[in-house]
Amino acid sequence: MLKTILMVTIMAANLFQVEQAYRDELDYRVVDRGAVPGELAEAWDAAGMTGRAYITLQPSSNEPVYLRFIEETSGAPFEPMKTEGWNAVEILVQDPDALARTLDQSEHFSVVGRPRYLTEQQNIKAMQAIGPANELIYFTNISDPEKSGFGLHPARSYIDRVFIMVVGARDHDALGEFYRTVLGMTVTAPMLYRIGVLSRAYGMLVETRHELSIVQLSERFLLELDRYPDAATARDTTPGSLPPGIAMVTFEVRGWEPDLPYIAGPGQQSAFPYLGRRSGVLVGAGGEYIELVEGATAELPGAGPD
Repeated sequence: MLKTILMVTIMAANLFQVEQAYRDELDYRVVDRGAVPGELAEAWDAAGMTGRAYITLQPSSNEPVYLRFIEETSGAPFEPMKTEGWNAVEILVQDPDALARTLDQSEHFSVVGRPRYLTEQQNIKAMQAIGPANELIYFTNISDPEKSGFGLHPARSYIDRVFIMVVGARDHDALGEFYRTVLGMTVTAPMLYRIGVLSRAYGMLVETRHELSIVQLSERFLLELDRYPDAATARDTTPGSLPPGIAMVTFEVRGWEPDLPYIAGPGQQSAFPYLGRRSGVLVGAGGEYIELVEGATAELPGAGPD
């Protein structure tokens, strides 16, 4: 059912700082800004989001995969990896070593994982950083798609688009079952993998291996489902708001399903990048907000430079 990642929504206390950081250091541009419409907030079952300021960013490759940052007014604390739900954004890049050197000098990004190869074939290399909204980002280079195991394509620009989203839960079986049965996706069998940022968050040895599964949307997008330690907690969400941190991931779907367990009645949205299509929100087994948008659009136009 899920076809592409259309947008990732992140709560941020300072939109000006986010815009400056992504523009100057990641070469993203603002393609839309405004206040959250009431009808969209209602579709999220989050009336308190109505009128909140937001910006929507697009990579310099012009890929129609967006980052939407919404003003966080509650001051709710968020620590990546410490709670269930969406915990990391993975972005394609051409040179993680050069990017790490740049971000080492940044006022907005903090490198928390040095560039290293993730495979024995040395075809995938990644680094991790914390961004201005306390968001955890994996910056990943794929040098040989044929050896990636999933046919993923390399970056088209120095800093390109989101291509993987990482969600975590204590009950890994339930997490996989949700994507398999509710959303009709194929979920790989669990495998053990070194996740340094997760181990460090819980005071484990960095070489600890954690159980994870993969959901492949297409040759362009994946989801990573991680088993979190028992010490992880549910994310504390203020009633009427979206969850703090990485709040929601928006997917285009292959076919609209009106009878899924949406948290509010699906609605037809005119805002960018919905463009008149229906959308609705589900909550997954890790408490993650999953927004579905009907239709499969080969290419969405940007709203133009800010």
